[in-house]
Amino acid sequence: MIAGGAFSRRRTILAGIAMAALAPVAFAGAYDDFFRAVKIDDARVVKTLLARGLDPNIIEHERGDTGLILALREESMDVVNVLVNAPNIDFEVKTRNGDTALMIACFKGFKPVVEAMLEKGAEVNRPGWTPLHYAAANGHIDIVRLLLDKSAYIDAESPNKTTPMMMAARGGHIYVVKLLLDEGADATLKNELGMSAIDFAANHNHKDIAEGLTSRLRKAGKL
Repeated sequence: MIAGGAFSRRRTILAGIAMAALAPVAFAGAYDDFFRAVKIDDARVVKTLLARGLDPNIIEHERGDTGLILALREESMDVVNVLVNAPNIDFEVKTRNGDTALMIACFKGFKPVVEAMLEKGAEVNRPGWTPLHYAAANGHIDIVRLLLDKSAYIDAESPNKTTPMMMAARGGHIYVVKLLLDEGADATLKNELGMSAIDFAANHNHKDIAEGLTSRLRKAGKL
């Protein structure tokens, strides 16, 4: 016969063992449900899982993305809004190629999302490619302004020393090029291939940008 206290302890231990055995299964189910909801923009399911304690920064095994990064890629904007405002969200988690959520939002031109991330302290400056590179590359001038207002380094260098101005010139984004110039970007810089913003513009048939930069540098005595 088992005494009452011993029986109670045994039951507690057995319950703990059962819960431990079920926990991986429960997590696996929550993981699958979470990333499925992210992909189809089901904010209700995402909210429910977060309320139950799911870490908003868990990584998808296939691509190595967080839920927020995947939501940005998939343009699941309701889920993006939920995750950006999640209490424990980490904006600095990187993809396998080094991108952050802010960089992807800047690349895609999601201005309200960028504003929200900046308000919550997302890092603007980092080694290598930066949010400013990505915004400039796609001509998102309002986001470029936002980043500069948050003290983004205007002549940030990628691993091969490409600058945001070079990316804007490459894409033919003349107004972004002008804004960067007006804000003090150095158009004389060259990357590791010896290419300047003028070279990027000329090589991609953006004659107006190449000529404009050449004229401006000559007037300044830099050519």
